[in-house]
Amino acid sequence: MSDEFDVIVIGGGPAGENVAGRAVRGGLTAAVVEERLAGGECSYWACIPSKALLRPVELAAEVSRMPGLTLGPIDVGKVLGRRDEAVSFYDDAGQVGWVDGLPATFVRGSGRLDGPRRVRVATPDGGERLLTARHAVVIATGTTAAVPPVPGLREASPWTSHEVTAATAVPERLVVIGGGVVACEMAQAMHGLGARRTTVLVRGDGLLGRMEPFAGELLAESFADAGIDVRLRTSPGRVERPVPGGPVTVHLPDGPPVEADEILVATGRRPATTAIGLESVGLRAGESIEVDDSMRATAVADGWLYAVGDANGRALLTHMGKYQARICGDVIVARAKGEPDDLPALRDLADGFGAPQVVFTDPQVCSVGRTEAAAREAGFTVRTVEYDMASVSGAYLLGDGYRGRAKAVVDEERRVLLGVTFVGPGVGELLHAATVAVTAEVPLERLWHAVPSFPTVSEVWLRLLETYGL
Repeated sequence: MSDEFDVIVIGGGPAGENVAGRAVRGGLTAAVVEERLAGGECSYWACIPSKALLRPVELAAEVSRMPGLTLGPIDVGKVLGRRDEAVSFYDDAGQVGWVDGLPATFVRGSGRLDGPRRVRVATPDGGERLLTARHAVVIATGTTAAVPPVPGLREASPWTSHEVTAATAVPERLVVIGGGVVACEMAQAMHGLGARRTTVLVRGDGLLGRMEPFAGELLAESFADAGIDVRLRTSPGRVERPVPGGPVTVHLPDGPPVEADEILVATGRRPATTAIGLESVGLRAGESIEVDDSMRATAVADGWLYAVGDANGRALLTHMGKYQARICGDVIVARAKGEPDDLPALRDLADGFGAPQVVFTDPQVCSVGRTEAAAREAGFTVRTVEYDMASVSGAYLLGDGYRGRAKAVVDEERRVLLGVTFVGPGVGELLHAATVAVTAEVPLERLWHAVPSFPTVSEVWLRLLETYGL
């Protein structure tokens, strides 16, 4: 069976869906190929279910800080039930209907490149379907969890982000390997829902190592208060699980082993590009696909291959993948119609400034732009200002024991913000203002006239600028 479309997208997650949506909006035909569930990782095993698990834990923490409110036990069954609702009970009929309604053609199966502009799809019934693209093929296959080569670890059938976000029960004892976003979010979610002995093994010197150091330090304090055991500069030596599904033992280079009911590996991601036929067009399988700012693969002739989202390795964040997808779809439409394709709106500019990100722990951690270290490494003339967010009147009103901090990284030559980091309860809602200030390169003298409302936590903007000297 052979079909021809203007655009073929391999990968039906948020990035792939957005490419198809923009292409169809521009008058092109599109097919979306997805082997598993339409909606992808984010909808079923990452952003959506993880936040559904974290929100009750966050609310419980907020209640505990407010005098006059009584904190009752979390009903874990109802939390897991609402998580199931959030992921549509792992049924993608709604997402498939959305693709069909664009209208685009949804193709269920495993897609792989078979030379220029050709995609072979192995369908669930054992058949094969050949798709041909008139203008473009877009890779939007995302990433998969990386499992480090620790002796016995893979044989122990560890949890990854898939299993922990889809858990049907909370283990009494949990070991988490990793100190990044997934490790921190899921350690706190599982602990708050009933994992009474939670141990986090971090290879580096702190949690959230890619962010400002104080972010990981404040989060570590919160973990310690909650009884989460964080061990820095510690990696597992070997892992044993003699009985499948039974207890797991993690042996450490120093000190006694740690026993647990489950082990979660959250040590990073690898591109899901191993089995999609990249070698048929001269690219290396299993690697990120290098693209230019229009999302076109730089190493493929004739400009027909594109990659968006995690598959190109620029920023492993759903919102950035969707942003890239909008650019990619619009670029493909412009090129197909012979229209100008070099407008600013048709280029990825945001990744160059530094993608915004929220870590949905308690306290929340969010940032946009460059850290101080990254700004200095890039050669900017840097000045930083910090402020204790607990000193803002709006923070006090949110509850007793509020802890938080804000930091701004300033380019002293242009007097614009290069980066902003907030740590504190609920600070994720402050991030978009910072994102606008950083990406629009708003001069500090102009930013001074953006007056924050009183008494809100956003008044920290005023305090940062006053600390700077305005």
